[in-house]
Amino acid sequence: MSEFKKDLKDYAKSVGIDLIGFASKERFEGVVPEENPFSIFPEGKTVILLGKRITRGALRGVEEGTNFGDYSMFGSSWLDNNFNSLMCYEVTRYLEDRGYEAVPVFPNPPESKGMGIPVREGQPAPNVTPDFPYAVVACGLGEIGYHGEILTPEFGPRQRWQMVITDAEIEEDPILEERICTDCDKCAKVCPLGAITGSKEVEICGKAMRVGNVDYNLCKKCKNGAFANSLIKNGKPDRLAALCVRTCVHELDDQKKVKNTFERPFRKRDAWAIDIYDRSKYVKLD
Repeated sequence: MSEFKKDLKDYAKSVGIDLIGFASKERFEGVVPEENPFSIFPEGKTVILLGKRITRGALRGVEEGTNFGDYSMFGSSWLDNNFNSLMCYEVTRYLEDRGYEAVPVFPNPPESKGMGIPVREGQPAPNVTPDFPYAVVACGLGEIGYHGEILTPEFGPRQRWQMVITDAEIEEDPILEERICTDCDKCAKVCPLGAITGSKEVEICGKAMRVGNVDYNLCKKCKNGAFANSLIKNGKPDRLAALCVRTCVHELDDQKKVKNTFERPFRKRDAWAIDIYDRSKYVKLD
């Protein structure tokens, strides 16, 4: 590892970043222009992905069905708009102070690309929204789980991301070889709306992943911890506190598949659920 990369990683840790990964421009070849970070900064050389954990405690009120508001702040809006944005800004400043251009990128929903902006003939699509799940894999930080959300070896599905594109040429990280998702499919089995069915193979930078088919229109009706997209009305809902993903949190904890461990299990009693007909029940998985 170069001294510059080591110093940057140490700095990132000092300002509260939990996860950092690097990918070269070559790893994004073939990504469509409206989802390619290098459409934003064509002279860029490296994508730096920055992650900050969703604390497990931020999910507790949703898991118990007693408090949804604190997750929406500590696990979602404040985490993205304040905590993560500040970390991203500080890394951008760190690179600029060393003579490199650095472009901070917020994880806007892919549904927002091109909205309200006329396409210029012969130019990349405007309002580019980089594919963050692709970038996570390309930066060697994780994979896409069966439920369609990002998983990392450190926190499973419990993190949010921001990005910096820079013209600093920084050695890329190896693609994560280990599997995190256990293919238990409990995320699909527990969903009272039946929103996850079947599967398809998704390959990114040579890493193949089995990903379920998610009906996001059903997810928008979920009352089991899914939240409306806070950035765009027709965007995919935030499912990171939903029953499917909370079940994944429990399973990965239980099977010791994540590095952030706890003295007590996440799920301490049967999980509550509300189906498509607003009928309440408790679910228990073997």
